[in-house]
Amino acid sequence: MRWSWKLGRVADIDVKVHATFLLLLAWVGLSNWFSGRSAGAVVAGLVFVLLLFGCVVLHELGHALTARRFGVRTRDIILLPIGGVARLDHIPSEPRQELWIAAAGPAVNVVITAALFFWLRATGGWVPLPELSMTSGPMLERLAVLNVFLAVFNLLPAFPMDGGRMLRAVLAMRLEYTQATQIAASIGQGLAYVFGFLGLFTNPFLVFIALFVWIGAS
Repeated sequence: MRWSWKLGRVADIDVKVHATFLLLLAWVGLSNWFSGRSAGAVVAGLVFVLLLFGCVVLHELGHALTARRFGVRTRDIILLPIGGVARLDHIPSEPRQELWIAAAGPAVNVVITAALFFWLRATGGWVPLPELSMTSGPMLERLAVLNVFLAVFNLLPAFPMDGGRMLRAVLAMRLEYTQATQIAASIGQGLAYVFGFLGLFTNPFLVFIALFVWIGAS
């Protein structure tokens, strides 16, 4: 992918960051500066984003390493402002294999959430959820909550997200692969409309996600 830079290799897979990711870091830094007016607030905000995207890398490695078990090579993992993409060489010919590969990513987020939850409970670092916000509260607890969000959000049947790929795999067990893809893509485009509509009245970031889902489904 153009405008991407290599950060390193994990499990013999290149991990890259897209240039637009820098815009996210700049936005987070400015947002924390205006809310806290201190260098400490900016650093804390950037550290949290980097930890979150560390979880995104693990999510994508879940896909990549599961694909490797089925003989599918991963070209690279690219970090984008809206998440990550593990670029596989090809789609497995067996729908059940694609189902396992797609499910592996959200499963990693569930494991991360469980590990953080038990750590916070054991160390007494857990606070009631109403006391949390995106910028306040224990950092690890906020990270655990966002991993729950990542798992649930990725399981939505909006192709090309993980849930949409799982839906296509299930449909492909009974239908021709092209037909299964068309059905999953149509559902993805329908959900993109919903995301876009809700984003106009709630969070503009949903409009950005809707655009991503629409383009991917197309």
